[in-house]
Amino acid sequence: MKLNQETIEKNVGWLIVLVILVISVGGLVEIVPLYFQKSTTEAVAGLKPYTALQLTGRDVYLREGCYNCHSQMIRPFRAETERYGPYSVAGEFVYDHPFQWGSKRTGPDLARVGGRYSDDWHRVHLANPRDVVPESNMPGYPWLAASAVNVADIQAKMKALRAVGVPYTDAEIAKAPEEIKGKTEQDALIEYLQNLGIAMKNAR
Repeated sequence: MKLNQETIEKNVGWLIVLVILVISVGGLVEIVPLYFQKSTTEAVAGLKPYTALQLTGRDVYLREGCYNCHSQMIRPFRAETERYGPYSVAGEFVYDHPFQWGSKRTGPDLARVGGRYSDDWHRVHLANPRDVVPESNMPGYPWLAASAVNVADIQAKMKALRAVGVPYTDAEIAKAPEEIKGKTEQDALIEYLQNLGIAMKNAR
C-alpha cells in the first residue's frame, strides 16, 4: 500500500496513528527541555514550602473551586504587570502540585495578593464579599469560619509532597497536627492567600 496523503485521509487507522505521532513528537520537543532549565525547576530566592496551615488552606481553595474564577498567573503584558506586579515565573510554583496558573479572570488575579489586605479584610470578604467590594459577584463562604480543619490527614499530605520533591523535614511533618489544631478552614484559607507572591515581593 502506498502511503500518500489520499491513502491517509481515507484510512482512519493510519490517520489516528500519524496524528498521535506528530503530537507526541511536538510535545516532547517543547516539554522535555523544560526539565533541564534551572528557571523552571529551581525555586526563586526566598521561596519556602507551604506551612501545614497554608497547605490546608490551599486544599480549601481547591475544594471550593476558587481557581474557577481566580488565576494565579500574571502574564508578561504591560496591562497585567502594571495592575498586579511582576509577571509570574515557574520558580515561584515549584512546590505547587498542581500549580494554579490559568487565565480565567472572572475575579482578579491572586498571584500577588499576599500582604495586600489585612486578615480582617479577608474575613469580611469571605463572609460577604460585597461588604468590601460592592461590585463583586463572588458568593460568600461564611461556613468556613465555623468549620474546623482536618488534622488527621495533614501528615500524609506532607509526606506525599515530600515524595515529589517538596523539602519537608521530619520535624515539620511531626509537628504539623499541633500547628493546625483548633484552626478553622477560614484561618487556613487566609493564611494561604497571605502567602501568595510573598517570595517575589521580598526578592525585589
